[in-house]
Amino acid sequence: MSSLVIDLNADLGETTAGNPVADDAAMLELVSSANVATGFHAGDPHSIAQTVQAAARADVVIGAHLGYNDAAGFGRRFINYAPAELADEITYQIGALEALARAAGTRVRYVKPHGALYNTIVHDQAQAQAVIDGVRAFGDLPLMLLPGGVAVDMAEDQGLTVVREAFADRNYNADGTLVSRRESHAVMHDPQAVAARVLQVARTGSITAYDGTELAVDAQSVCTHGDSPGAVELLRGVVDLLGREGVEIRSFLDV
Repeated sequence: MSSLVIDLNADLGETTAGNPVADDAAMLELVSSANVATGFHAGDPHSIAQTVQAAARADVVIGAHLGYNDAAGFGRRFINYAPAELADEITYQIGALEALARAAGTRVRYVKPHGALYNTIVHDQAQAQAVIDGVRAFGDLPLMLLPGGVAVDMAEDQGLTVVREAFADRNYNADGTLVSRRESHAVMHDPQAVAARVLQVARTGSITAYDGTELAVDAQSVCTHGDSPGAVELLRGVVDLLGREGVEIRSFLDV
């Protein structure tokens, strides 16, 4: 058995009104975990159900990819929620996806916040606590987060399992945060560079920031975005390199 293991995840289930933003079927052939939209930032019940069913057939672990109730902004705009309202929306979104997962003979195994919510709880304690409260109200699910944020310590202090995540195709600032999507260099497009980054995470637990700073991320999972141009080919390049280098792709739940 390989001594190196990494989980590959992708944001899926974001088709709305028949308009896909990713090739879910192709991505599910390559990843070990699927962050499935819950209908708030993207996705509709039928499309989400189809993605959940496909993930179940592919034996891919399903997580609830939940966010702000902002389909118009794809969940990428900050919303100043009352914490109790945000917590209830978190629980609601997990429950909706769990219902579709049960119908497909599977279940929700973890939670990953989306977009602006994901980035906000890196530094915003009130919203981080709301996310934690919303998850705990549903059950003891692992929470996939960006290393170094306040939500990581808060979640672990309150008994939740944290899965630290790195990004294959997003550039990092020197402080470990992601480069804003408003910047032209936010997303990486070079297949060789993306594949090399994932191998670096698997081997050393580190990432090289945009300015050359080496960042310790100790990530158990690496995300590739299904809505990026050429996403499937990009991910195939990652999978090919990992295979050649003896790195096993496996869900963080099975490590």
